Amino acid sequence: MFLHHRSVGPKSLGLLREQWIRAKYERKEFIHSEKQEPYSAGYREGFLWKRGRDNGQFLSRKFVLSEREGALKYFNKNDAKEPKAIMKIEHLNATFQPAKIGNPHGLQITYLKDNSTRNIFVYHEDGKEIVDWFNAIRAARFHYLQVAFPGASDVDLVPKLSRNYLKEGYMEKTGPKQTEGFKKRWFTMDDRRLMYFKDPLDAFARGEVFIGSKENSYKVLEGLPPSTQGNHWQHGITIVTPDRKFLFACETEDDQLEWITTFQKVISRPMLPQEYAVEAHFKHKP
Repeated sequence: MFLHHRSVGPKSLGLLREQWIRAKYERKEFIHSEKQEPYSAGYREGFLWKRGRDNGQFLSRKFVLSEREGALKYFNKNDAKEPKAIMKIEHLNATFQPAKIGNPHGLQITYLKDNSTRNIFVYHEDGKEIVDWFNAIRAARFHYLQVAFPGASDVDLVPKLSRNYLKEGYMEKTGPKQTEGFKKRWFTMDDRRLMYFKDPLDAFARGEVFIGSKENSYKVLEGLPPSTQGNHWQHGITIVTPDRKFLFACETEDDQLEWITTFQKVISRPMLPQEYAVEAHFKHKP
């Protein structure tokens, strides 16, 4: 079965669509399972251009994906014995971000470190190579999930292999006391994690907010409390959680509507048992 090769539709990224067509019709990977070896073998190593956390430069780094070790690792030097980072397959995600990264083959990889999200941004000159890496991560996730959830069907597991963000963009925010000024931040809604960054390509979020369900006293309101001041943008959003209110402001009414719609979809979805554990251990920096 070809489950970890992401299906494509009219809205799919051009790179994925092109490689899916080539895999099916040119390379005949769908009918010759041995040709799926580059991404389904459980082990992959190679070099990707990785963006430096501090200087923003892309440098060639060695990456190793090992299902046996349950991790994706990268090394700062070719002969380094210890990896610079170990990313557990359990918490790994990959999503194509060509516009954000500024490269048609740009891939954003995220993982959890101390229960906070860490981003790394990579690309490869060869479109097939970066799509093979993407599919290798999905295949490793598929095999991990088969073991973690032995009773689950393949159809249930496939949507969990990788995920695109529900929404990204700029909003203004204020702190927990709601007396300091509003600051413009880049926000990413990743499932139930709302993360904010000073810059879209930051390695770590400045803070993360867990967005639960309406049954657990989470709600989203249009507008800001009457006493609010300091926001430059006029289209406000208030998120109410069991602990506090979070205040945001959008530049346009369309942005405001899109964010509210996104938050409402998340809040209207009942929480899964494992999401209660995430909520309980959740950290966020105000």
